[in-house]
Amino acid sequence: MGADVAIIDYGMGNLRSVSKAFEHVAPTASVVVTADPEVILGAARVVFPGQGAAPDCMREIEARGLRGVITQAARSKPFLGICMGQQVLFEHSEEGDTPCLGILPGRVLRFPAEAMHDDQGQRLKVPHMGWNEVHQTSEHPLWAGIPSGTRFYFVHSYYVEAGDPGLVAGFTLYPFAFTSAVARDNIFAVQFHPEKSQSAGLTLLANFVMWDGKFQPTAGSAGACR
Repeated sequence: MGADVAIIDYGMGNLRSVSKAFEHVAPTASVVVTADPEVILGAARVVFPGQGAAPDCMREIEARGLRGVITQAARSKPFLGICMGQQVLFEHSEEGDTPCLGILPGRVLRFPAEAMHDDQGQRLKVPHMGWNEVHQTSEHPLWAGIPSGTRFYFVHSYYVEAGDPGLVAGFTLYPFAFTSAVARDNIFAVQFHPEKSQSAGLTLLANFVMWDGKFQPTAGSAGACR
């Protein structure tokens, strides 16, 4: 019998905090942190976390022989991407001009310096760090019990520009609207850190443990954001 939740270990990210958060919301579940392809593909659900730089992330994935494993898991079972684990699901990142996994259509862009000011003209810092609202653009099982506009914890300098607007499940303002959550079929991925987002983040992780990996976008659910 495989694990209930496999957290992919490719040498980047605070995996202990992610693991502890899952153990908290699902104390009877089997949660493993692993780089073993058989364990990952044998698990009921897969979590793809990460932090740091896109070039380092892709280099470690390739060095550990995990590209095919991640791609297969993202096609076959409930799959949650977190932070860098969201970004590299897309085709290309401006960070280091890095080709990514190409599982989802779109690219990853740096917050443009010329746009980083609020309505009063005050400069906004990059990285975008701290609590910010996530506005939901589609109903999804992972949003259950989480009102649109709930605040989650972010730390990032790059953001996703989805190639298909129908992928967008949530957006955040900083200062313009950027994609902070995406969903397609069995994949749900977020720019924020649910494991650092207190009760709302724990609710999202608990929803993931219960999710069967099925999702049908609601009509008109696409968000108008970058």
